[in-house]
Amino acid sequence: MQSKRSLTKNRRGVSPAVSTVIITAASVVLVLVAANYALQVLQSQRAVAEFDTVQNSILAFDDAVRDIAWDRSGSRSIRFTNSYGNMRLIANGRTINIAASGLNGAFSDEFTTATVKYQMPTGYGMPGVGSSYILGDSASVISKLTDSLGQVFVQHESGFNTVTLSYRVRIAEEGSMDVAGVGKVNYVDIFVIRLNCNNSAIGGDFNLVCKNIGLKTTQSTMYTVTGPLSISVSDGTKALPDEVKLNLTSGLVVFNTIVADVRVSY
Repeated sequence: MQSKRSLTKNRRGVSPAVSTVIITAASVVLVLVAANYALQVLQSQRAVAEFDTVQNSILAFDDAVRDIAWDRSGSRSIRFTNSYGNMRLIANGRTINIAASGLNGAFSDEFTTATVKYQMPTGYGMPGVGSSYILGDSASVISKLTDSLGQVFVQHESGFNTVTLSYRVRIAEEGSMDVAGVGKVNYVDIFVIRLNCNNSAIGGDFNLVCKNIGLKTTQSTMYTVTGPLSISVSDGTKALPDEVKLNLTSGLVVFNTIVADVRVSY
């Protein structure tokens, strides 16, 4: 009888202790789960904030490039801060082909240019973004002075959210002048910003620098316009090139290709 009473007492004594251990363990698990969830939410918010900030920084860098592109030896830099993504400088990111139709001969030109791309893995809890142009559009050639040469494209690709900066070609009719012994000659300017860089992947805090390393104008031979004159530009991203139609249907024409070489470094 005595041992039975002792066992009952022991059971009553153990019960609160076991309950305390269970409650404590459950509380620890709940705290760990909540902390992990809070960390993921915080990380996702920071990643989204960085992605938005980088877009603004790339737009500022585009302003800097266009500012020094036509200023010999001009240089500017923009500050970037990357914790979740990285900046990539791609040496031969695009190949641009230029061709004219409506002439008595063939006028064409080709050049390669670098691109600047920021990429962030979606593994940080940041959802994939939709494709959109936050500067310019999909056209690889423009003719209006109000259109920006810059082209900034945001998209989701292969597990990464990316922001890509590249440059388009601008076509401008500069008018005509009388040339002795020839007559009236029309002039068309072709403006090109060509980026140069070494292949690089950059993380952390850094200054992205753009510097004008050359400004060159090349004048073509004289052509006779035989029909509606148009200039097409292809960058390899679309099946068909983009085209700008000019107001010339006859007469003589000369093409001036103005290339601004811009070095990008850090």
